[in-house]
Amino acid sequence: MILYTLKRFLVMLLTLIVIATLTFFLLAAVPGDALTTRAERLPPETRANLYKKYGLDKPLLERYFITMKSLVKGDFGESIIYPGQTVGSIIEEKLPASARLGFQTMLIGVFTGIFLGILATMHKDTWLDYLIVFLVILFISIPSLVFGLGLQSLFAGKLGWFPVIGWPKGKDLWFGGWKYTVLPTLTGAFSYIALYTRLMKTSMLDVINQDYVMTARSKGLYEPEIVRNHVVRNSFIPLITLLPMSVAMSITGSFFIERIFSIPGIGMYYVNAINGRDLTLILGETIIIATLYIVIIFITDLLYAVVDPRIRVHGRSR
Repeated sequence: MILYTLKRFLVMLLTLIVIATLTFFLLAAVPGDALTTRAERLPPETRANLYKKYGLDKPLLERYFITMKSLVKGDFGESIIYPGQTVGSIIEEKLPASARLGFQTMLIGVFTGIFLGILATMHKDTWLDYLIVFLVILFISIPSLVFGLGLQSLFAGKLGWFPVIGWPKGKDLWFGGWKYTVLPTLTGAFSYIALYTRLMKTSMLDVINQDYVMTARSKGLYEPEIVRNHVVRNSFIPLITLLPMSVAMSITGSFFIERIFSIPGIGMYYVNAINGRDLTLILGETIIIATLYIVIIFITDLLYAVVDPRIRVHGRSR
C-alpha cells in the first residue's frame, strides 16, 4: 500500500508539471501579453521597466524555468492585472466562496439525484418514473446560465424572497447568510441532479438483473433489505467513478454562476485572468484546481475497495 501511494504521488507531481508546462506555452503562443494594452500608452523607458518588473523582457525558455522554479517553491508570483496582489493572496481570499458554493451544489445535487434514481427504479414504468425522467431531460437540456437567470428573475426579482446578488462574508462566510446561497446553489445543482439520477437508475437496473440479487430473492429476503444491502451498494461504483469529475466541475463549472450572482469567488478572477492574459494568476488557479482533481482521483481509487471488496489494491484484497 505504501509503494502504491508513493507511485501515485510521483504520477501526481508529473501530471502537475505537464499541466503547468502546457498552460505556460499555450498562453505564450498567443500574440500579445497582459501588458500590451497598458504599456502601449507609456514612454519607452517606462514600458521597458514595466516588462522588466514582471520578467516579460526575458526569453521564453528562461521565463519558463523561472516560473517553474517559483511554482516548486509554492510562489505563484504577483498578478499582472491586479497590481499589488499576489496570486496566493487572491486564491486564499476568494477560494472559500467558490468552495462553499461547490460543496453545497454537489451535496444537494448528488444526494437528490441518487434519491430520485432509486425512486425511479423502484417505480419503473409508472407515472412517477415518467415524471422523474421528464425532469431529468429538462434539467440536462437547459443550461445552468438560463436556470440562474430564471430563478433570479422570479424568486429574487418578482417575489423578492431572496437577494438578487451577493454572497456571505466575514463570520458568515462558511455557515451563515443562507439566503444569499439558495439561488446560486439550486442553479448549479440541477445539472448534478439530472446526471446522478440517470446514472443511479441505469446502474440499479443493471444490478437488479445480477445472479446474486436473484439468489437473495430465492432465499426469501425482504425486498427493502435486498435493495439496501445488494442493489444500492453495488450501484454506487459507477457513481464513485464520476465523483472526481464532479468535484472539479463544482469549482470550474461555477464560473458563470459566480458572474450572474456577483459571487466573489475564484471563478470570476479566473475568467478575468484569461481575458487579461495574466499568466501568473492563470497558472496559480490551474495548479490549484488540477491538484484538487488529482487528489480526489487518488482517494477514489481507495474508495473502490471500500464499496466493493472484490477490487484489489496493490495485488491484495482489502
